[in-house]
Amino acid sequence: MPRLAPLSRAFLVAMVSVAPAAGAQRPQPSGAAEWLRGGTCYEIFVRSFNDSNGDGVGDLPGLIAKLDYINDGDARSRRDLGARCIWLMPISPSPSYHGYDVTDYYSVNPEYGTNDDFRRLMTEAHKRGIRVIIDMVLNHSSSEHPYFKQAALNPASPYRDWYTWLPKDPNIKNSWGASNWHQSPHGGDYYFGFFWSGMPDLNVQNRGVVEESKRIATFWLNEMGADGFRLDAIKHLVEGDSGRIVEHMPGTHIFLREYGAHIRKIKPTAFTIGEVFGDSVGTLLKYYPDQLDSHFAFEASDNILKTVVSGSAKALLPPMLRLQRELPSDRFSAFLRNHDQTRTLTFLKGDKARARLAVTLLLTLPGVPFIYYGEELGMTGDKPDPRLRTPMQWTRGKNVGFTTGVPWEPLAPDSLTANVEALDGEPRSLLNLHRQLIHLRAENRALADGQLVALTAADSAVAAYVRRDGNRAVLVVANLGATPLRGVALSSAEMILPAGRYAITNLLNSRGAGTVRIGANGRLSSFVAVPTLAPLEAHVFELAAAGAP
Repeated sequence: MPRLAPLSRAFLVAMVSVAPAAGAQRPQPSGAAEWLRGGTCYEIFVRSFNDSNGDGVGDLPGLIAKLDYINDGDARSRRDLGARCIWLMPISPSPSYHGYDVTDYYSVNPEYGTNDDFRRLMTEAHKRGIRVIIDMVLNHSSSEHPYFKQAALNPASPYRDWYTWLPKDPNIKNSWGASNWHQSPHGGDYYFGFFWSGMPDLNVQNRGVVEESKRIATFWLNEMGADGFRLDAIKHLVEGDSGRIVEHMPGTHIFLREYGAHIRKIKPTAFTIGEVFGDSVGTLLKYYPDQLDSHFAFEASDNILKTVVSGSAKALLPPMLRLQRELPSDRFSAFLRNHDQTRTLTFLKGDKARARLAVTLLLTLPGVPFIYYGEELGMTGDKPDPRLRTPMQWTRGKNVGFTTGVPWEPLAPDSLTANVEALDGEPRSLLNLHRQLIHLRAENRALADGQLVALTAADSAVAAYVRRDGNRAVLVVANLGATPLRGVALSSAEMILPAGRYAITNLLNSRGAGTVRIGANGRLSSFVAVPTLAPLEAHVFELAAAGAP
């Protein structure tokens, strides 16, 4: 039936029957493997990462050649980033450069290589301990997809109800003042496409669409060897009332529940993460407990950058603490920027000190963090979208080592200074800070999945918190302000740690920093971690039990 028709009684009964019972045990994420504990994921736009054949377009063989940059598989090495997974933006055939309008869900875009190239990528990635998740675009297909072409050409086509049609435009305007309804290329009826006419929305309430989506997932998991999926724009999967309601519909959760269960059945180790763009933690929690494994926490992510810009720590921790109360830390993900957003250093108006603060907070807070390619270099970029996705900057040489040909998109203005070659040898470069923190997170159990505990600081410009795992703990203290702060005292509630004396080590420079006593009530009281906190400076300390109080 058309997706936007009123929900039938049978559909409502089905919705109730598949909803989890109140108080039901939360299923563990299907990918709850060791790599998630302390793992960091790296988002890659293949078109812009590394070109192996000189045509100006990045490709899978080029990515394979750079896997050691991401993770070289040597636990002792610090020359790699240390990321344990990569998320590939769409790699299937598409008429668009970005790939988010797919024409063939079972193939690799010929510009990027072949299906065999992808299988080789999986083999080489797994040798290095890297999991690979791919973008799965199920909200819509391309208008050039054979599904849609047949549906548009023939109202009697079996694919007709794979999309949503109305005999005339309902004249409903979306939030940006346009219509989500577009006339068929053959005239007459109108079809629904939330993003634009080239992306007709798939009707995921149609059984044919549901079964095809599961077949596609099975193909990539079993035949291609993928480790999971990032699902695009999931809050828009189902719309209602002729498109007046365009997000968070009950049918969306029904589809995700069935789709997630199918993936867990086919490949229990697979990992799924969904994009619920821009919504609060309260809204995000409606996508749990038994739909996808994880989702991006936009509110928590946005608050990291807001905190760094404002110089006040007040808004930083509340969304993270709420997520922690509701979910295991491997079931949500924070990030600084993704492929749709102004890059971090541009957002921060070129302030590298604040960029260092932001990534330090990201990589010491709970969740499974994601890093967008080039962020570790301080690459710049702003709208329009292609300028957010410019070629990766590898060297000082021609076309910064991305290609021997003409890059598909002009390089970013900072490409000769913000590149791997230039930053590699600078001990305090943004690149080396990323390397240090990603490896530290993977190796330190308290940072990997320890409980987040907020501390009270005597100055609102100071962000202070503990990550604890039993009697192991990491203390993070950051001065968000532009002036030095002296003698800032930190305090906690009771039972932050077992009572005793703890040796303090600065994990960013391996220097001892004295001791701290936790009282009989397990409370930290008026502790000054650093005599003077320099402006825009962060410290990450390990607290190791050293004796009785």
